[in-house]
Amino acid sequence: MRLGSRSILTTAVITIVAVTGCKAPKDQTGNLKTAINHYYDQWPECLWKQPIQLPQQHAQDDTARIRPFDALVDQGLLSRTPVEKTKLLVIKQAANSYDLTDKGRSNWTPDPNNPGYGNFCYAHRSVKDVLSNTASGTQPGATTTVNYTYTLADVKDWAQAPETQNAFPGLATALAATNQATTTLVLTNDGWKVQAATKPTDDSGVVQ
Repeated sequence: MRLGSRSILTTAVITIVAVTGCKAPKDQTGNLKTAINHYYDQWPECLWKQPIQLPQQHAQDDTARIRPFDALVDQGLLSRTPVEKTKLLVIKQAANSYDLTDKGRSNWTPDPNNPGYGNFCYAHRSVKDVLSNTASGTQPGATTTVNYTYTLADVKDWAQAPETQNAFPGLATALAATNQATTTLVLTNDGWKVQAATKPTDDSGVVQ
């Protein structure tokens, strides 16, 4: 009887270990990174916080206003044409008209809701490290809140130029920084997906 009891007990222990091993949670870090990066691919980092309209004109003596546009002229994204601008209906003022070049059009992200408006986007966020996640389950419908750090990846060459970084406050800092963020994901039949369907509220351009 004792030998039989030991045999039954041994079998039970092996069964429990085997079942527990099958149910052991898998490391989802890679899947979470992929899901968040896919989401951020839709929302690149851009120079202006809001889309701007092109072409546009600015007085040649308005140094602060034309400085960022001139920097983009230096990078071949914009053309600059001298024009005469009327001020207060009668005063003629020397101005520059800025518009997209061929290179500019290939780097321009149009605003689908406002024809003529758009932005120059220079990089996208890329998850560096997943610091923590709190998955509520392993079946579709489960959610997790992921705390992670990110940097900027695939930076355009024109955004790395010293002239551009000097003209756009905060650009150099944005490219060098490691930031921290929190995002909620939901588990679907196709894997983890970011719940948000809109642009991140903490997304920021480098110019107002």
